[in-house]
Amino acid sequence: MTHEELYKLAWEAGVKAGTGVTPQPMHVVEHANPVNDTSPVVRRFAPVMDGVCGFAWINVKPGNSSFAKWLKVNDKARTDTYCGGVTIWISTYNQSYERKYAHACAMAKVLKEHGIRCYPDGRLD
Repeated sequence: MTHEELYKLAWEAGVKAGTGVTPQPMHVVEHANPVNDTSPVVRRFAPVMDGVCGFAWINVKPGNSSFAKWLKVNDKARTDTYCGGVTIWISTYNQSYERKYAHACAMAKVLKEHGIRCYPDGRLD
């Protein structure tokens, strides 16, 4: 399997996982006292149906492997200056952390099954 075919297979698994998630809506409210969550709610905003906001990615190591080099040459990843290796950034799904992270996990699973050393990661915004 070529690097391109592997990337496509992993990406498709990610899309299936990301679109298959139904995020729990995020409800935003304003309290009378902004530093006291038990104070009365003075305003409610429309729910954010995509759930909590966040980021997700897959880190591939080592950064000088043939797959990592292919990712960079084809603008699928960038050098990760903090963790080493290269990072595949999941930028789809608006701001939905749950969908992005599901995508990253599914994608990493496929890559690992094909011998690529990688792991998914993410953080809330």
